[in-house]
Amino acid sequence: MFFQPKETSNYILNPDNIPSHIAIIMDGNGRWAKKRALPRKAGHKAGAEALERIITDCRELGVKHLTVYAFSTENWKRSQEEVDAIMDLLRQYLKNYFKRFLKDDVRMDVIGDITRLDQDIQEQILEIEELSREKHGLAVHIALNYGGRDELRRAVKKLAEDVEQGAVKSEEITEDTIASYLDTAEIPDPELVIRTSGEERISNFLLWQIAYSEFYFTDTLWPDFNKNSLTEAIYYYQNRERRFGGR
Repeated sequence: MFFQPKETSNYILNPDNIPSHIAIIMDGNGRWAKKRALPRKAGHKAGAEALERIITDCRELGVKHLTVYAFSTENWKRSQEEVDAIMDLLRQYLKNYFKRFLKDDVRMDVIGDITRLDQDIQEQILEIEELSREKHGLAVHIALNYGGRDELRRAVKKLAEDVEQGAVKSEEITEDTIASYLDTAEIPDPELVIRTSGEERISNFLLWQIAYSEFYFTDTLWPDFNKNSLTEAIYYYQNRERRFGGR
């Protein structure tokens, strides 16, 4: 369903029905920049600033998990200039901005195959994961070099290896077994998936985990997504009847 967030939200949320896990496909940075005759990297910087705000908003609203699609396995197809700009911005945020959230009891980790990222970025990721490991507030999961199909491929490969080595019996494999091999093994499935910028597709994001998620699509470009936008998305979620295929 499409909602176009208003400048001021009049929706009142039920504090007892805040989704525990929200996943966001942060789309529209390039179009935001184009509308303003700015380079695409300016859109990505504005998008990173929007993420900072939404992390704070989710924490204040009582969300427990936030997963954001930051860089997909398909994004390598973009121009080298744009990829380099995104990686430099990632370095900046890993080094400076994300660490600010540690004082707010925010935990951060990365899902996806980070081995293709530059070594210094891999080291920064491991550092911030270690620094925030004991935090117990909002958990922010950043999808980097992530693709749902690639995640499943890696999970199946590791499961097959364990079956071959006798660590797992093939006849005992359940849905829970498969889930335990995913990047999100310790993370509950998202109740609400938000996609900005007007597109209505999954784009290879959390293919296993979103089987019963509610979907919310908005025309708002990601850099313009704010607390009012988030409030309306949660209000939409709270007015859905979640049946999980039961009837």
